[in-house]
Amino acid sequence: MLHYLFDYLYDIGVNPNYHNLFNYISIRSVCAMIISLFVTVYFGKMIISFLSKKLVQDQVRDLGLSGQVEKTGTPTMGGIIILLGILIPTLLLCRLDNIYVILMLITTIWMGLIGFWDDYIKVFKNNKRGLAGRFKIVGQVLLGCLISACVFLHPDIVIQENISKSPETILILDQESPLLFERAEKSLKTTIPFFKNNQLDYTDLISSSLRKDFLVFLFFSFIVVFIITAVSNSANLTDGIDGLATGISAIIGTTLGVFCYVSGNMVFANYLDIMFIPNTGELVVFISAFVGSCVGFLWYNSFPAQVFMGDTGSLALGGIIGVLAILIRKELLIPIFCGIFFVESLSVILQVSYFKYTKRKLGVGKRIFLMSPLHHHFQKLGIHESKLVTRFWIVCVFLCLLAFVTLKLR
Repeated sequence: MLHYLFDYLYDIGVNPNYHNLFNYISIRSVCAMIISLFVTVYFGKMIISFLSKKLVQDQVRDLGLSGQVEKTGTPTMGGIIILLGILIPTLLLCRLDNIYVILMLITTIWMGLIGFWDDYIKVFKNNKRGLAGRFKIVGQVLLGCLISACVFLHPDIVIQENISKSPETILILDQESPLLFERAEKSLKTTIPFFKNNQLDYTDLISSSLRKDFLVFLFFSFIVVFIITAVSNSANLTDGIDGLATGISAIIGTTLGVFCYVSGNMVFANYLDIMFIPNTGELVVFISAFVGSCVGFLWYNSFPAQVFMGDTGSLALGGIIGVLAILIRKELLIPIFCGIFFVESLSVILQVSYFKYTKRKLGVGKRIFLMSPLHHHFQKLGIHESKLVTRFWIVCVFLCLLAFVTLKLR
């Protein structure tokens, strides 16, 4: 919104310098992070107090874990703090006519509402199961269909490929030389590590006889829906101990921010020899607000937590990460930089599947892990919660660095 204000002031000849200042993505990104931190830390305390007065408390199940009983009565639905920390800076500092920003705003609100509804049923309807799983899936599927439709049809969602492979050309490249790139085109190409040119076109996965627009759209929609559903639910499963999902989301968000910047900048896209995606640079401002919100929420969510994010936060965080990765064509790197989310959800799938299999075959269900998700397994081994969270963060940093390396591995 501030853009419109500064544009107006510039038109009438007032403060032209401030107008130019806010044209820089770097300046707006820093401001977004600062505002996000302020909103989450300053207003977070007020929201936590309000939630406590309204008895919006988490009823922790007794799973026999150390320190678990003490968490009973901790306020939940703290994801509202995260959502405010994302939305307020985005609305103030982003260009709201950018299709990528619009889609991220829709994703944040959409997934936040699904999570809020789930938490509301758990807290105020005394239903521990919350929102029925089929309704969550329907919401995620609808969001996935919307995102895939926009990527498939919207004229502003395009890519440009580098056609210059000469090092000499790279040396003379500047921001105003579009001749080194193909003209912008609609494409379903994405980044895939360890393959030639690091690219995959989803259309190539469909038989040439079936490459009709509608069938291609259905195939692409299935992939998008699967990614959004998988990442959002994995983030939800990871949110089991203080600060785990929040810290990991901040690290992943920082990684996606770098990907957004290099993909949306012609110079860096040329240097790294990756596809240039016009207008995605604006997402750096959004993801800065995302990271700032997660870091600010850690002020209250780190051990011992004063508030839990609930599904309001975890589903939104996962949904944002999934959609953003799709928009910047890095969704096939998700198993790497979202490796913690992936392993956590995989541990649940393996545990449940193996238990059912052995119960059917042997009459007695057996387990692979002491408890799932995986972080509870390590808690059962006696590792303290805060140490466990820190180690998971370190692993996540390593995985994110590995994701960066894949840009140059072909």
